[in-house]
Amino acid sequence: MPRTRNLFDPNSKEPFKLSRSRLDRFLKCPCCFYLDRRLGVDQVSGPAFTLNSATDTLLKKEFDVCREKGVPHPLMKKHKVNAIPFKHPDIDVWRENFQGVQHLHQPTNLLITGAVDDIWVDPKGYLSVVDYKSTSTTKEIDLNDGTPWKDGYKRQMEIYQWLLRQNGFKVNDIGYFVYVNADTDQDAFDGKLIFEEEIIPHKGDDGWVEQAVIDAHKCLLKKKAPKPSEDCAWCTYRADASEVLGL
Repeated sequence: MPRTRNLFDPNSKEPFKLSRSRLDRFLKCPCCFYLDRRLGVDQVSGPAFTLNSATDTLLKKEFDVCREKGVPHPLMKKHKVNAIPFKHPDIDVWRENFQGVQHLHQPTNLLITGAVDDIWVDPKGYLSVVDYKSTSTTKEIDLNDGTPWKDGYKRQMEIYQWLLRQNGFKVNDIGYFVYVNADTDQDAFDGKLIFEEEIIPHKGDDGWVEQAVIDAHKCLLKKKAPKPSEDCAWCTYRADASEVLGL
């Protein structure tokens, strides 16, 4: 049954909260975005990635120790990143799901939000967005291999950069992915995973975000849903199911 809460109302004067993930959904499929935010029909959620959440939590604890001391993390020293974890009274709010860094986009009255993993600051006061990622692969991690979900990682970082800039901060174009890669070459599990850690820089370009927000708002104002996207697995599933069921 479609939900009735947190739906966009074209006649409402109240700001409408739109998360970073929902803005990315619009970019991937305006039809699914409209069904979700306007009609209350969301995509089926998958299983929670609890191991990824565990590594994120432990990394945050490590970097928070360095944040309190005002010193770089050893991994930052290893990769010659001239910065320290950013200490700010709102850092925990910025990292909290459903809160995050927020900006009210006045032309659309959309409140754009995004929860960051971490933020580092260099000696000149410029902030760098940091995203923690977990994986297990024997291949070299390449963020530029054209894999859709890796492109999504980069868009995610660029939205965070845009949000921080809208809040008046000086932000580096270079952000960092802290990758932890589970090593499967060990002789045995022995109740633990051994991770290799690395920092991968990404030069972001948030010039597209403003127009994406405007286009998402235009989509929400439509009286009916956009046409299904040809390359969207969800749209294909709905079409195939409707055909088989004779709907």
